[in-house]
Amino acid sequence: MTSPAETGAAERDVVVVGCGPAGCAAAVFAARDGLDVAVFDRGRSSLARCAHLENYPGFPAGIDVGTLSDLMRAQAERAGCAVVDDLVESVERLGDSDADEPPFEVTLQEGEPVAARRVIAATRYDGEYLRGLDDDDAMFEVHDHAGETHEHFDREYADRDGTTPVDGLYVASPSDADRQAVTAAGRGARVGKRVVADARIDDGWWPEAAEGVDWVRREAELDGEWADRDRWVEWFDAEHADGPVDPDSARFARVREAAVDDALASYVDADEEAARTAAGHRALAERLDPDAVVDAHGPDALLGAMDDEAVAAYAADGGPDAPQADGGTR
Repeated sequence: MTSPAETGAAERDVVVVGCGPAGCAAAVFAARDGLDVAVFDRGRSSLARCAHLENYPGFPAGIDVGTLSDLMRAQAERAGCAVVDDLVESVERLGDSDADEPPFEVTLQEGEPVAARRVIAATRYDGEYLRGLDDDDAMFEVHDHAGETHEHFDREYADRDGTTPVDGLYVASPSDADRQAVTAAGRGARVGKRVVADARIDDGWWPEAAEGVDWVRREAELDGEWADRDRWVEWFDAEHADGPVDPDSARFARVREAAVDDALASYVDADEEAARTAAGHRALAERLDPDAVVDAHGPDALLGAMDDEAVAAYAADGGPDAPQADGGTR
């Protein structure tokens, strides 16, 4: 088999095909756990065909799909993903999944090939780029329509958590049960969590320890005994005393250290909570139409929130219609 070193392919822990709700959710969960994630997207998500999304939680008057797509892409990038405008043409196996090198090579329409340890298929197009990874009869299903035979990717090929018979290949593409954007996002999150758990298992964790929860909690909740790291160590030892790994082994100690670090890192103090809240509001505001912001809050509220010196300087310069040296306006 040809190795990534021989092909010159860049290496990634995870390649996600598609940045719709499913692909974005899977990518964010994987990247937030420290995996090196690349997302390849050409805007072919089913979401792009919607005129307006009315039933996605958190948007009382609905949300236009362009804004939602921009927000999802920005969230993936903020989590650490590389989001690339390119089309995946094929995914091929390079070797055994337990080899030191990534087992998949992802061929792109325009960019250089990428080697990946794991691939998440999160698009609703025909799945041809996966052909050859498994027996075609297993991956594709045939049906007759109007007297013609058609073949398409079997949406039920993957298990509920996205795992497939091909080690390292996951499917987050919405099945018939996950065709709504919100359920597609849920499927993607479930697949992303499975990828994180499997990556941890490859690193020596055991399944019961590898199942993590991605959340951020208030540091104030760490009261009493739980403010002490030793209490978390005691909890971990008790939780996994009867597990598959010897509690006195170096492996157990290493995983325990990482697990406790993860648990404690999920708590933030009041200042960090406020900073993250402000950053979240700012990221939303950057994608809102200025006129809509004025209509929603009123000019007095917006002027009141602005720095007085900035308002005065803006007024002194004549506002947006002030003449410029080149004859234009601001």
